Amino acid sequence: MQQFGGPGDVKRLALAIVETIAEPFVVLDSHLRLVAANGTFFETFEIDPARSHGVCLFDLDERQWDIPALRQRLAAAMPDHPQISAFEFDRDVASLGRRTLLMSARTVDYGGSSAPNTLLAFRDVTEARRAESEKQALLERTEELLAQQRVLFQEMQHRVANSLQIIASILMLKARAVTSEESRRHLEDAHQRVMSVATVQNYLHMTEGVDEIEVSAYLKKLCDGLAKSIIMDSRPIVIDLHATESTIPSSNAVSIGLIVTELVINAIKYAFPVSTGSERVLVSYETHDTDWRLVVADNGVGRSVTNEPAEPGASLGSLIIEALAKQLDARVEIASSDKGMSVTIAHATFHSDASTAA
Repeated sequence: MQQFGGPGDVKRLALAIVETIAEPFVVLDSHLRLVAANGTFFETFEIDPARSHGVCLFDLDERQWDIPALRQRLAAAMPDHPQISAFEFDRDVASLGRRTLLMSARTVDYGGSSAPNTLLAFRDVTEARRAESEKQALLERTEELLAQQRVLFQEMQHRVANSLQIIASILMLKARAVTSEESRRHLEDAHQRVMSVATVQNYLHMTEGVDEIEVSAYLKKLCDGLAKSIIMDSRPIVIDLHATESTIPSSNAVSIGLIVTELVINAIKYAFPVSTGSERVLVSYETHDTDWRLVVADNGVGRSVTNEPAEPGASLGSLIIEALAKQLDARVEIASSDKGMSVTIAHATFHSDASTAA
């Protein structure tokens, strides 16, 4: 290492180091008088170097540095020579206006050979703080807008629920009033579909704001609602549910719920023309990775001897199921025999060795 010839060399080295520091930097004596500072300090705060040497920090720039919080912080730190990290304060700069500064300080004690020096470094964080403030204001505004949106959504949900109930009541009144058996059947079908939409809508309203819906609880709620609204005491049809523990996106929940409702209603209406006391409808849902399969099966008489249309696309219910399955990128498979019928809605890539029987 190079040896210096004397104190003058050491002083020149120290001043060179100070000058290479990019941020405003100051060296003070034990009385907080300016011993040295880099050009960045003088330029940033518009201070005349010729009139600053030996001047107390708080007297510089027409006492612009005489800030009570800064004075107190330095006064508290000086006795024990601690290090100060990121002390934040505000001050006015003539050409820049109000600025927010972070100060770091360290007092160097030479062990009694000479008076200590205090080193100060300043960093302007005005723009960063302004950006943080704007971000916070934006977040608060966003929260306010989201709160308003939630209120509007709740109001809309309430209005939709009321409208569905009104429509269902009108359909039922019309069904009771008409004399044509075919018209009555169509009106009752429409009433059941409106009620199924209301059931789905009501459940999703209770889970508002949830991105993923738990399948088992969701389908149980639907099946229980269907059992109460459709199955009469004179027709003791059992609806069983087997569902793996999984979730579905709330965006898919409506379509799946409507499919289940439509298939269960069809099974109850067509599968059991004669009561045997052992009528059963099974709803099952299984998953494999991101794929899934929904099956609604019954132990009824099968399609061939029911009044249900033979072709999948021949009835309104089948058209609804096909359309909803297409939205879910799923395929529809129908199997029927004299031991019952099953309808499978499977995601396009789903494959499983498991079998589902009513």
